Amino acid sequence: MTEICQNTLRFAPWMSAQSRRLPGIMPLQMDEWLQVDEVYAAQVNHKAELLRSEGDAVLRITREAEDAGRELLDLVLAELDRHPKFDIAGDNVNTPDGRDVWVDRSDPLRSLSQLIQEDICILQKHREEHVLTGAVLCFPASWSLAEKFERPLIAIHSPVASYTGEIAKRVQRLFDAVKPARPLWRANALRYADPELYQPRTLQEDRERPTQDGYIRSERQSILKLPETGACVFSIHTTVIPASALTQAQASALAEHPIHTVSEPA
Repeated sequence: MTEICQNTLRFAPWMSAQSRRLPGIMPLQMDEWLQVDEVYAAQVNHKAELLRSEGDAVLRITREAEDAGRELLDLVLAELDRHPKFDIAGDNVNTPDGRDVWVDRSDPLRSLSQLIQEDICILQKHREEHVLTGAVLCFPASWSLAEKFERPLIAIHSPVASYTGEIAKRVQRLFDAVKPARPLWRANALRYADPELYQPRTLQEDRERPTQDGYIRSERQSILKLPETGACVFSIHTTVIPASALTQAQASALAEHPIHTVSEPA
């Protein structure tokens, strides 16, 4: 088990009525899309280890999604070029932890995994639904990329109890309506027994129920549309802290609005 914990939980979704209510979507500025926090180096290094050890369990892409992957890589590089902690010269990126990353445009998702903390999912419209056609998912919150790959949104979220048919329709409408350069975001929060970021789980597997003294795991989830390919990008920035590290205000609000102790991805 690898323990990588942030010092604080920047946003606690149980603190406001808007973010508690599903799907809890809010507008996001492009310059706030990608985040770099105090565990940047530890998370990207853990990703590199997982890519070596887990292979296609954490990275898959269809040929259909390759153009979208390259477009996304170019977009991320453009965003990082404006970030004070990155230094970009052509396809060489100097990262906040002092690494020089050579961008491989033939393998865009792998390159992205070494530049940003966020996991990335690419979804493309097939008939009436968006389908998962590419992903680098090193930090799954109790779901399996193998089971969800090339499946539509409603199947990705099955069997999440709170993801009702009405919620599914609302989320699909969000993916249809999101505009380039105008991303949307939401956050979730779950209790976990341990801080490991790599927590895959198949539909048949149970997960240990954590105690109140375990860890809080929160995903900052963003939806962005790529202007050229029209693909949607679902990005996930994961924060894990010990429950004891919550502020007094966060802990008090959590007692009033308890979060789930079993997994509900997205």
